[in-house]
Formats: sequence, structure tokens, C-alpha cells
Amino acid sequence: MTPKAPVLATRALNRATLARQLLLHRSPLTAEAAVEHLVGLQAQNVKPPYYALAARLDGFTPDALSEPMAERRVVRIVTLRSTIHTHTADDCLTLRPLVQPARDRELTNFRKGLRGVDLDRLAAHARRLVEDEPRTMKQLREALLAHWPDADPLALSVAARCRLPLVQITPRGLWGRSGQVTLTTAEHWLGRPAEPAPAPENAVLRYLAAFGPASVKDMQTWAGLTRLRDAFERLRPRLVTFRDANGVELFDLPDAPRPDPDTPAPPRFLPEFDNLLLSHADRTRVVPPEHRGRTWRGNQAYRTLLVDGFVAGLWSLRDDALVIETFDRLTGTRREEVVAEGERMLATMHPEAAYDIRFGTVRG
Repeated sequence: MTPKAPVLATRALNRATLARQLLLHRSPLTAEAAVEHLVGLQAQNVKPPYYALAARLDGFTPDALSEPMAERRVVRIVTLRSTIHTHTADDCLTLRPLVQPARDRELTNFRKGLRGVDLDRLAAHARRLVEDEPRTMKQLREALLAHWPDADPLALSVAARCRLPLVQITPRGLWGRSGQVTLTTAEHWLGRPAEPAPAPENAVLRYLAAFGPASVKDMQTWAGLTRLRDAFERLRPRLVTFRDANGVELFDLPDAPRPDPDTPAPPRFLPEFDNLLLSHADRTRVVPPEHRGRTWRGNQAYRTLLVDGFVAGLWSLRDDALVIETFDRLTGTRREEVVAEGERMLATMHPEAAYDIRFGTVRG
């Protein structure tokens, strides 16, 4: 009889995930190496990847990410979950092909607006346009409409985004710089062809290294892909398994860190859309059930505060203040720790500015 897999309680899962996410102890990794380890940083907006790394890396400064981005070693591109991520150049050229099936499925939602449109011809024409001269999505859409005037304009732009690996070129994405979203292909921007999609097993191993222990459904949520069970099963002899408190099977790398559940977890200020909160089907390992839904409004995520490893409040920069709104009252010691971490974050991200730190309580 196969022995039952040991159970990992929520706190054990929390500490393991924080360790993989470089949030239990700040890491000496470079920004580029951290982006690779984390398999990208969600980046709908420009600033979140910088704050994400400030929470994770020792000695981080915004230039540490801006420089490799300006040098095209790091790029912004739609990949996982059909959202913009900051990836290393190598990951950009492999992960985008990995998630292409999801982009193809996404495109089926726009069939009505693409009647009569040859998608292969559209992709070829869009590639010529953006490689001849980087273009905004508005410019690309208008150029495509000239060829398919009866098509839905939004559907045409979605088709180009789904069929082509379009990267946002700099200065978009650089710290302290402004620039509208202007697009070209990853191959053109990086000066080399796309790589074959990695084997699903390789992607599973990388996901577990950054987010494990995790279930099949967890990884599918992170990647926006389906049918990954077979890849996990092929890897089963190389992995260890656990169960969560609900009996869900969790997979992990044998030698990955799984710290003692009582390991101290310092406060951390995370940006909106941080992957820590988006990359598991069951998010109770970082979001207590009683606070579920309090970090979002509509499609907008709030910046979150971790206390003792769990989401404990929200934060924002308003005029001359760092405003911290907690869900529950903090003890004096916890409050001091949060203030110290807030001061560190401000010194890292805004060294020339003077901010007060103010506390409040989130209502509702």
C-alpha cells in the first residue's frame, strides 16, 4: 500500500512559498537573475516590477532593472494569463511559444469580429508593419483596418497580439521615464529568432522552484494553460508529494526549501498584481479567508502589505505620505517592524523624497 502523503498546513505552505519567492529573506541575486528565478514579474503597469524586486532583493535600486531592460536583456511582453510580464530575453523567446495555445483559445472569443480575415495573412502583415517601424496599438489597428475594413477594430488588434510575440519597446518600462506603449516583435527587438517552446516538464520544474509546493491546478492558474496533469505525472518519480489541509495533492522538488512554519517572516510591501497573490488556484497560503476579495476592486488590484507572511493590509503613496491601512490592529512590535520596512522601501524607491508614514484601518 502506498503511504499517504504528509499534510502541509497553511502556515507551512506559506513559509515554503515565501522562501521560493525571495520574501522570507532578501536575496543577493541580481535583478536579472531574480526575474529569471521568478519566471517573470507581472507588469500591467510600469512600476510594479520595481517594487516587487525591492521587496525581494538586498541592495536593489531601480537602475538594477532599468539597465538590463534598456540593454534588451529584459523585456515586457504578454505571456502568462494573457497579461504583460517582465521577462528575461531568453524566457521571452521560450515562454511565449509555451503559452501560445492559450493565446489561440483567447482569439476564438473574437471570431465574429474576424469574419473573412485570414489570420495567417494578418499575422504576416502585422509583423511587417511593426518590424518596419515600431507602432502603437492604435497605429497598428488603423493599418490593419485599411486591409480589413469590415472587421471589428478591437478584434484585429487582439489577433495581432495573440498571433505575434509583441514586446513593448523602451523607454516604456524604464524607471523614471515616460513613453507610450509602442510595439515590435520579440525577434526583431532582441535580434534573434524565437526558441522552441520548452517541454512542459521543464516549465513544471521552474514553476515549483518559484511557487511550490503546488497542485496541478495551481500551475494551470499561474500559466493560464490546461492539461498539465500528464507533465506532472511524467515527473512524479522525480518529485515529492504532500497534501494540503483539504486533501489536495501538492507536488514539489525534493531539495526545495520548506522552512519550519514558525520561521519569522518580516513585513513586505508588495505592488499591485504581485505574482505571489496570483499564481495559485488556492490562495489561502498567503491570503487569509477572512480577507479574500479585499485586495481587489473590479479589475484593479491594490498594493498589499504582508505581516507574518500573510496579507494584512493595503498601502499607497499619497502626496507626501506612505499610507498603510491594515485589516486588523497591529501589535506595537508588529507596527514598529512595518514602519522599519516602510522606511526601507521608501529609501530604496524614492531616496530624494520625504514621506511621512501614516496608519489607518481598512473598513469593510
